[in-house]
Order: sequence, then C-alpha cells, then structure tokens
Amino acid sequence: MAAPAPGAGQNAAAQDVHSEARRRLDAYSYLSAPERLEHLAIMRVFCGTLLADLAVPDVLAKLRQDKGPAAGLDADTLTVRLEQLVRWGNLLRGSHTVKASSISEYQRSRARYQLSKLGERIQRDADGVLAEADAAREVSNELLALVERGLRELADLVTAPGGIEPQDGLERVSTLFVQFTEFADSVRDFYAYLGQVLARYDLDSAEYQGFKELLLDYVEAITEDVAFRAPRISAALDRLWPHIPGLLARLDAHAQGLTGLSSQGDGRLETRVQRSRGRAFADWEGLRGWFRDTDGHGSQVDQLRDATLRALQSLLANAKRMLRSATGEMSRRKDLLRLARWFEEAAPQDAHDIAVAAFGLYGARHLGISPATDEVVPAYTSWWTGPVVEVPVALRERGSRAQRGRTSAVEDHSAQKRRLREAARERAAARAAAADELRSASGRFAEVRLTSAALALLLELLATALGNAQLRRRGAGGDGAPEFDLHQAHSEDAELGVRLTVRRVAGARCVLHSADGDLLLDDLELVVGRTSAETADGDAEVSVS
Repeated sequence: MAAPAPGAGQNAAAQDVHSEARRRLDAYSYLSAPERLEHLAIMRVFCGTLLADLAVPDVLAKLRQDKGPAAGLDADTLTVRLEQLVRWGNLLRGSHTVKASSISEYQRSRARYQLSKLGERIQRDADGVLAEADAAREVSNELLALVERGLRELADLVTAPGGIEPQDGLERVSTLFVQFTEFADSVRDFYAYLGQVLARYDLDSAEYQGFKELLLDYVEAITEDVAFRAPRISAALDRLWPHIPGLLARLDAHAQGLTGLSSQGDGRLETRVQRSRGRAFADWEGLRGWFRDTDGHGSQVDQLRDATLRALQSLLANAKRMLRSATGEMSRRKDLLRLARWFEEAAPQDAHDIAVAAFGLYGARHLGISPATDEVVPAYTSWWTGPVVEVPVALRERGSRAQRGRTSAVEDHSAQKRRLREAARERAAARAAAADELRSASGRFAEVRLTSAALALLLELLATALGNAQLRRRGAGGDGAPEFDLHQAHSEDAELGVRLTVRRVAGARCVLHSADGDLLLDDLELVVGRTSAETADGDAEVSVS
C-alpha cells in the first residue's frame, strides 16, 4: 500500500476547518435572503421556546397570532421556508414520535423542527442589532471599582494561609469576569457610537453643544476613572498572578462543569465545551492585557486614551468649521440638498446655468489658484474689481508647482527628549528618596527633621487618607458632645511602597518637624509603613502619635 503524500494530513485538516467555517457562515444567509422578514418571524417563533419541536401547523398558528410579515404564509410556503432554514443550519429536524388519528393529520405533523444552537445564537445577536444598534450605550464605569475590589479581596484570600475555599473562589471569579466583561463591552459600544457621531460634518450648533458637553464631562470622567484604577488593578493582578494556575486547578477539581463531555477515556474529542469566563488561563491573560501592555502592542487603557484624544480633535475640527461658517466658507448641508434638487429637476441647459451661478465655474476663470486665506471672494466678483492673486514664480515660469532643491532636514529633538527623560527620572528619584526617608523616620518623628520633599509626600498621603475616611459615632464624651471615630482612613502609593493609616485618639499629639516648619496634629495617630503587598512579606508598620 502506498504511503500518503507529505502534507496530505495538513491539507485535509485545513479543508475541514474551511468547510466548518463555511457551514457556520451559511447560517447567516437567512438575514440577507429576499424573504428575510419572513425568516426573522419564523426564527423568533422558535427562539420563544426551549427544547420544543414544532410542526408546520404549530408554527403557522403562532405566526398568524403574531400578525407579522409571515402571517399570510400558507402551509406549503411555510414548509419551503422551514426546509431552507434546515439546509442553512438554523433549524434541526425533530425526533419526537408523531401521534395522529388520520393519514392527513400524519402528513401535516410528521415534519417537526427545532432550533439549533448556532441558529439561536445568530437570531439573538440579530435581534440585539435590530433593537439597539444605533443607541448610545452608557459606560458601566461603576463596575471598574467592583473589579478592583474583587481582585484585591481575591488576592488576599488566595495568598492567605490555607488558600481560598473552592466554592468561594468559584463565585468570586465568575462575578469578577461578569463585571469586567460588561464594562469592556460597554466601553467598546460607547466609543463606536462616539466615532459614528463625530465623523459627521453637518452638526448644527445645538448638536455640537450637546456633544461638547458629552466629551468634556462624560468621556473625561470615564478616562480619569480608568486612569486612576488601572495601576491599582495591575498591582492586584501582580500579587495574584503566581497563584492563578493553582487557583484554576483547584476550581476545576471542585467543579468540572461540562469538561467531562469534552473527551472520552481514549482521548477522542466528543464535544467542544465553551468554559465560563475566568476558568481558563487565557481569560486572565486577556484581563491583564486590558490594563497593561503585555505584548508590545499597547493596552486597552492606552487605546482608550488615544481614542479620547482623537474624539477631542474631531470636536475641535467641528468647532473650526462652525467658526468659519460666519464668513461663508462652510458648505451648508440644507443648501446643498436644495441645490441638488434643483439639478435633478432642471433641463440640461438650465442645469449648466445653475452650475455657473452656484459655483462660478466660468471657462477662463477656473485657474485653480486660491486667494489669501484671510480673503473671501464671492463667485460673482468681477476680475476688474477683484483682488490680485499672486502667481508663484515656479508656476509662471515652468508651468509646474513642484518644488525644486533639497528638502530641509527634520529637526532633531533628541536632546530635548533626553532632558525631559532626565527631569522625569530626577523627580521619580526624589519621591523615592522621600518615601525612604519617611519609612526610616517611622517611630521617631519627634526626634528627626524631615526634608521638604518628605513632608510634602506625607501631607499628600494624609490628605488622601482623610478624604477616604468615614466617620462613625462611638458615643458621647464627658461634656455630653458626640465623639466620632475615623474608619478606613488610609492611603497608599503602590509605586513608592508607602502606606499611611490615620486613627482618631483622644488626647494624642503628633508633631512633625521639617525644614519648612512644624506641623501639629491633635487627637490623631499616624501609622506609617509599607504597602499591603510588602507588609505581607513580613515588614511591620510603625505607629506615630
């Protein structure tokens, strides 16, 4: 027996992949067929049922009850439509036993149909597109805070002694990825709508004002929130990243789901299983790549920032166009539509006259040389009284506008970039030195004298901690006045590794000496230490009061 040709297995596998892709794409054919409205009505009938097979009389009764585009179909035509949907892969033939009291009833009921998984998925997406494709979807940026909190809590539980309970971990991972998927989908939908709107150049003043407020308020709030929480989410993922393979293995051991259907004992592939989000390592890589550049192509946060800048540039272009409209340089949409209607209704000779009157395209006057940018010359202005246009020497002598000679070299900004990088590096080093000084001075602030940079960093952390604080009433004091405690009054800088916690202690006095003066804090106690990630490695916090 002859051996198979080299590469025959790869070619057969490629043909199988292409055949499977073609089969799936055929399921979209009913959306572009001439009878697409009837097909949509039929598919909606089947999507309204679960694990039910319907005969032609059942489908016909539901269509007439809905009174849609397919309500007037007869049984024979409906059978043709159903058979076509079976060939495309949207429907399957039912396997239930038919019970009939007569031959005619058997002939009407023997052909039964049920919905396929691919057909249900396509119809659901099609209904979503038809219902709200052009609507402006709000960005669910409140979910981003929940994603950050969920990652931090999951990291604390996974890194704790004994690990996390499998059922608790399963619930947290599923909730986390549902929130992140909803947030990412809302961002994509909103920016797609925003790009569609900003591509228009016929916005009037009212529409422009509305979209200006949308960009300056709503989009700015979104980008600021994402820029604020992206480093925190990345830091939480860094803590969790070494433990993810073990976490996924533990979750799979606790709840396999449908993975048992994917293969038999001999390893043969039986059923493809689509796992829940977060149960595969690739899902976590996608989550990490959304907030951090992991493959050199930029993160989704960077793309979000670039899209916002492009949107602002489009808004600025519309603003310039509207400012030029006062001088007559803008082509108004309504005027152009009226002019197009005149052209459509005019005779050939009248159309030529309209073109001359509208655009001033007289034979000898169409030179193609624009006047100065600050001069606006109407089309009806005569050459005798109009301004003089300067003709370039190259066009006058050689009849060409092409420039001769060597082009100037591109200016080198490497020295300026180097200075900016050095300045940024020095600022980062100064903040790192201030953080080291605060950590080294912990516990003996009354004995040391802080530098201006260290005190500024401490005041920055103190302001953030007091802003995050929540007041809780604990009772009345000796004079009967209510007393309050500070709850969750803490702040940290993940890059510098500094964490500050503020507590309210009656009678405490905290004095900080620095080169800029002394700072006295009454009834407050400051706890300075490292961030939570570094504290877990064994570094203790130091209390200062």
